[in-house]
Order: sequence, then structure tokens, then C-alpha cells
Amino acid sequence: MIATPNVPGQPGRDPALLKMAREAALPALVESFATVLARFDDVLFDRAGTAGASQLLFLDGMRELRRRRDDIVSGFRNHLGAAWEAMELGEPLSAEATLAGQVEEGLSLVPEHVLESRLAVRNFATVLLRDFKPVLARLDRRLGLIAGGLELNADSNPISPEHLGVAIHEAFADCELAPEVRLVLIKLCERDLHQPIGKRYEKVDEQLAAAGVMPQMPSPRRAPPRPPAARDDRDPAMEGFEPDPALAGDDGAAPEWARRFADRWAQSRGRMQHAQAGHEAAGEAGDGMGGNQGMLLDALHELLQQTRHVREDATSAASVAVGQQRPLSQREMMSVLSLLQATPSATLRAAIGEDGESLAQRLKSEVLSGATRLGVDPGQARLDPQDEDAIDLVGMLFDVMLDERDLEGRSRELIGRLVVPFVKVAMLDRRMFVQKTHPARKLLNSLAEACEGNTGESQAERVLMGKVEEIIERLVAEFNENLAIFLTLEEEFRDFLTQHRRRIEIAERRAAETQRGQEKLEMARTRASAELDRRIADATLPAAIAEFLRQPWQHHLTLTVLREGEDAGSVGEALALADGMLDEVAEARRKIVGKPWLQAWHPALRKVFASVGVHADAATSAIDALHDTLQGIAESRPELERALPDLPQVALPSPPQDTPAVELGGKVDINDFDNADADRFRGLEIGTWLDFVDKDGKVQAGKLSWISPISSRLLFVNRRGVRFCVASPEELAVMVRLGRLRAHIDDGAFDSAMQGVIDRLDPKNATVH
Repeated sequence: MIATPNVPGQPGRDPALLKMAREAALPALVESFATVLARFDDVLFDRAGTAGASQLLFLDGMRELRRRRDDIVSGFRNHLGAAWEAMELGEPLSAEATLAGQVEEGLSLVPEHVLESRLAVRNFATVLLRDFKPVLARLDRRLGLIAGGLELNADSNPISPEHLGVAIHEAFADCELAPEVRLVLIKLCERDLHQPIGKRYEKVDEQLAAAGVMPQMPSPRRAPPRPPAARDDRDPAMEGFEPDPALAGDDGAAPEWARRFADRWAQSRGRMQHAQAGHEAAGEAGDGMGGNQGMLLDALHELLQQTRHVREDATSAASVAVGQQRPLSQREMMSVLSLLQATPSATLRAAIGEDGESLAQRLKSEVLSGATRLGVDPGQARLDPQDEDAIDLVGMLFDVMLDERDLEGRSRELIGRLVVPFVKVAMLDRRMFVQKTHPARKLLNSLAEACEGNTGESQAERVLMGKVEEIIERLVAEFNENLAIFLTLEEEFRDFLTQHRRRIEIAERRAAETQRGQEKLEMARTRASAELDRRIADATLPAAIAEFLRQPWQHHLTLTVLREGEDAGSVGEALALADGMLDEVAEARRKIVGKPWLQAWHPALRKVFASVGVHADAATSAIDALHDTLQGIAESRPELERALPDLPQVALPSPPQDTPAVELGGKVDINDFDNADADRFRGLEIGTWLDFVDKDGKVQAGKLSWISPISSRLLFVNRRGVRFCVASPEELAVMVRLGRLRAHIDDGAFDSAMQGVIDRLDPKNATVH
């Protein structure tokens, strides 16, 4: 049984067991940290040899570690000790609150290297929380019990990965390290501390169980490892990627475009058995191109044939009478496409840049025209039906993508460069259309996401676009008929995005931090303005007194509310000063002579003037002007009244107007919305994505990043973490009513565009382009 001494305020707290657990955990964790830290300077020395231009940064970091090693270990030890003591006192520290900092003054932003460090140790904690979840759950309960019945979790357990991450952040906080060196050190901690921390968790847990702390708690059994998926070995060029079963998505469900196509197929054929076959193709596991995948592609080919005469005019190059014309061979097609890939014609580039022209028709014309460069008589040649299908599908796919996604300028041009390579992929491997994990498809999804809405305004956006350009240039230069290049480039770009997303998270945090500061400033301005109006709105005051209250005093009150909060003592002091001055004005008007005007308020007045940069003799001169003004009123000597000396023009930044990301137009009734929609937005979870639709039908995805506790407005960021919409629940509900806001379907650019292709293949929608 556990001893339960009667400690005031903490029934059930066991000091002996707490001491045992502390001695079992903290010294060993600190020793492990000190041990791995001792090796880090050698690692930095080795890194310096391969760091190129950053070599000196790593050498400086190595010297800083050697110089500050004891301080670093002390910082780590001190945080863990403070967190443990807080738990023993019954008031556990929040790791997140400690890491974020309890008070941020004014509008000052956290330095970027601090944000990066915070993010890196959060990632460190995430890895450990995932890998040691069972033992940590037991430790939360056992430590909470002996600490007096506390409910501990990852944020409050003093030896949790979250607190270890904070300890690492604090350990390096005062070191003069380049940001990239600091991040390398945190990553080294993740690598080298993983095993000793896991062993220490198990040891402490076993000791507590052996001491009788919840000994009946079972240790959860590990789930058996999943067997590896069977590899697709039908195409040696595609070795290394895992195809999906038929059209099944990540959760086994069919992509929406496939189900909609099955319905369209049934309508066009008029036979229910084909609809059933289409649904089966969309939902069952495929068995290669001869099975369900082939069935679905054959049906798609049939629908393309049925609608081609509607979509194309009679004069198109692909619609001429076939007569005795022979189809271009695949070798001839590949040769022509390779020429177009290397040097796209001006007309093809123009088609990519325009919304109105059909890319499919332009591509077919270019292929037939390009065949003349190979010595083929264009009057005697035509496209093979399957090749024509490939061009149609890819052309329509990119038409939809360029029409409906926020791809403008350089982004549109870069994505357009992919049209010809993807026609070649469609001819070589039709599985691209039905396998969600096809490398070409995954690469297109990633590149489109990187380009969407990317105007290159920030440094991070420009770096991302630079990488997109590099990947596309390599694809255009190196892709012949070996599809493995897509696998190589997709993996490379995915690795780049993994690193880039760290920057996105930092940008997202900064956007929320900036918005929070702006709203605090707006609130402080409103409070100061209201307090001023309440005191002098209808009053006629001497010029010097009125000027003082409207300028330095209002500025000082705004800053005080901003920095210390509305209920702070300093706010009360500032309000008391204004009331006291108004009282003295009233006394002066009653002709009270001989009073030492404002004497009691000199310290408060100096504080106000200091807030606008007026100090020492200048402050004394300003106070004398106020004094003489009151004395002149009391003695009926207007010649004594003086204006305030010229004061520095100090202005707080004006908060930007928060407007929705979608321009709604001037005739919209902002009060016409469905309350149920507004209620849904009030309960929206952080991290939810929505699709914002502009007046031209362009769609941009936005992620809910932060909800203001002050105004209840919702902050949305784009895929690069940049703030692009701040709106109230009511404004968002208006956007829903106007069709400018909808739920986000995260199918990726390829699947989303395929849905648009199926819509365009509907005979009711198909038109001549």
C-alpha cells in the first residue's frame, strides 16, 4: 500500500516516493544530456568540413559549446528541477506555456531563430511522445497519484518529452549560435537521447510499480508489425513505388472523380450493367491493366470518343477525314513530343497562357505539324485513337487545373511546361490516371501545391518557386521514356518540402502572433479613446490641458493597456492622473489662489512624458506650462497660460483593415446570412481547411490557424503559412451564401482536375472551345 500522509492542501501526496522517483529520473536524464553534449563539438567540427560557406558558423558553434558546456548542462538541469518542484507543489508547469513565454511586451515579435528553436524541440517531443506513448501514459498516472492525485499529461508531466524539449531549448537559449547550428544540435539531441530517455522512462516506471504505485496497471501489448505491401514489378522503370489497389484512396474509398465517371458512363451507355462495372472498378482492388483498371480506362476511352465531335470543331487538325491516312507510330509520337518538350512552340506557350483555348486541340495540332520535321507528310498521317485519348485527357486535365486553381504568371508558365511530359507518361503508362501513388501524379500534386497562390512576395515563397523551377527544368531536360525520373524527382521534392514546411510553420506562428498584437493594439486604442471621450467629450478645456490629454496621455494609456492589460495597476494610475488634472482645472476656475498646482502629480506626469520621449529638462518645461496655465486661470491672468512645448510626434502603428480573402462586391448585404453557418464557423477547429473562391472562380485553400480571443475573428493562412484572410463567423457565413466559400476536399490537384474533366465530358456540358 502507498503511504498517504496528510499534507495540507495535497491529500495523498507521498514525499518519500516523490523523492525516489526524482532521484531515479532527473540525475540520469541530466547525465545522459551531458554525455551526448560532450560529443557534439566533434560532430560540429566534422560538419564544418563539409559546410562550404557555413564552415565558420559551425567552427564558432564548436568553440561556443566548449566554452559554455557547464552553463548548457545547468540550463537543462534547472528547467527539469523547476518543473519537478512545481509538480510537488501541486501546480505543474505547462511546457507549452513555458516554451511560448508567459508575457510578450507590446508588438515586439519573437526572433525567428527562437521560433525555429521552439519548433525544433516540439518536433523532438513529438517523436518521443509517439515512440514511448505506452510507458508515458503509465508514468502520467503513477506520478500524478504520488503527487497528490494530480492529472498529469504530456504538457504537465515534468519528465515528459515536452518538458525535455523545453529543457533543451533553455539549455541553448543563451548560447551565441547560428540558427542552422542550433537546429543541428537539437536534431542531434533527438538522435542521441532517444534510446537513453526511453530506457530511463522504463526504469522509473518499473521502480514505481515495484514500490506499490498502481502495480495492477497492465503494460499494453505492442501491435504486430504490418506486413510489407506487395510490390508492382510489371514495369522495371517504376521499381520502387507502391501502386494503390485500383482506384482506392488512402482509406480504401474510390476517388470521387471515379464514382462520378461511373455514373456518367452509365448515362452515356444507357446500360446499368456498365454502371455496376464502373462502380466495381472504382471500389475493388485492381489486378493490373487487364482487370478493373483496364475496364475503367476502356470506358473512359469510349466516353472520349462519344463526346469528341461535340468538343472539337470540324476544322481541327485531329478531325480531318482519316481516308487512307496511317496512324503515327509510338516512336514517331515520342520523337515529336520530345521536340515539343525541349522547345515548345510559341503557339503552345500562348495556349498555356490563355484561358479560352483548348490545350488538347492545340497539342494535337502541334503534334501533326511537328511530324513534318521528321519527314512525315502531314496529309498522309493521323493520330492513333489511344494516343489521341492520351492527349485529350492530359490536355483537359491541365485546362481544368489552370482554369480553376490560383496559378498566375510564373506559376502558370511552370505548370504549363509539364503538359508535354505528362502526355508522354499517359502514352507509356495509362495507370497514372487510376493509381493515386503513381510518382508522376504525386509529383504534379506537390508542384501544383507549391505554385498555387505563390506570387513570390516573401523570401520563402521565392525559394520554393526556385526549387519548383529546378525540378521542372530537370524533368524537361532528362525525361525521355524512363519513368523512373518521376520517382527520383518526387522523392527529392518531397524531402525539400519536409524542410520547407518547417518554415511554413514558423510563418504561420508569426502570422498569428502579428494578428494577436494588432488586435491587442486595436483594443488598447479603443479603450484609451473611450476613456478620453468619457472625460472631455463635452468639456471646454484650456488648450495646454486638452493637448496633453489628447496626445501624450492618450498615447501613454494606449501603451499601458497594450503592455500590461486593461486591469493593470498602471492603467488605474493613468486614469487617476487624468481625473486629478480635471479636478485641478475645476479648482482653478473657482479662483483658488496659492495652490501648488499639479505638485502631487509630478511623478505620474513625468512617466507620461517619458512614454513619448520627453525627459529631464524638457519634461520639466512641459509640466511648468501646465502649472502656469492653471495658475493663470486661477488668478484671471490669461497672459500666464502657455501652450505645451513642441513634443515628439510618436504614433502607434495603425492596424490593417481585416478583409475577407474574397472580394464580395459593394451591393452585398453583410447581414444576410444563415445563423447555422455562422454557428458552425464559431465551432470550427484549428487546422481546418476551407476553399475560398474568387470572383473569377479561382480556388485557394485556406487553413484556420488562429481564433482571436478578443474579437472571435478567424485567421486563415495559405499553404505557405501567409495570412490571407481574417473574418468574423458572420462574414464567413455571408461568403457561404454567395458560393464563395466551401468545404475543402483534399484530393490533390490531379484528382480535383480529373473531377473537372469528367464534368466536361458530360454531353450536357461539352462545348466547342
